[in-house]
Amino acid sequence: MPSAPDSPLTNLTHHFLIAMPGLEDEAFARSVVYLCEHSERGALGLIINKPSDISLKNLFDKVDLPLRRSDLIDAPVFQGGPVQTERGFVLHEPMTASGAPADESVYASTMAIPGGLEMTTSKDVLEALSTGAGPRRVLVSLGYSAWGEGQLESELAENSWLTVGADPAVIFDTPVEQRYERALGLLGLQSWMLSPGAGHA
Repeated sequence: MPSAPDSPLTNLTHHFLIAMPGLEDEAFARSVVYLCEHSERGALGLIINKPSDISLKNLFDKVDLPLRRSDLIDAPVFQGGPVQTERGFVLHEPMTASGAPADESVYASTMAIPGGLEMTTSKDVLEALSTGAGPRRVLVSLGYSAWGEGQLESELAENSWLTVGADPAVIFDTPVEQRYERALGLLGLQSWMLSPGAGHA
């Protein structure tokens, strides 16, 4: 017997997930997640407002690379999520080789995210940064966040998250401690409006 067609999926690629106050999971409380990929198979993203206690300089020392980018030496490495926390993920502006097609990144393992950013997992992006080159604006995380088929949709239905189209300025230009409020501001909201008792007389 043929199954009924699925309802069309709302694609949240290049969107922020903003944790609601009721989301108390330690990894995700008060988090802002940038979704790199969302399909019927699931979703993958990076938390952009939870710095670890490791700086980029520490990370480069660990992989035996110098860091010749004075603007990045003190930048934190972020806790991108609870999956593969030993693996590095670099979210950055698009980089194309001169003469290469616009959709072809200069790095070996890069996901081009519709909306304009790229996420690279190969070491060559770190090697480029170590020479003083590489993408101008980057966010480096260890680990990522993932949802299986239908999992994110059920969390959205439970009001665990707010969603809004991503603004790269929140990722790259906003101080870490302001990113949650700035992401909410894209919806015209402030965190006090989300308190569990808000809006109920």
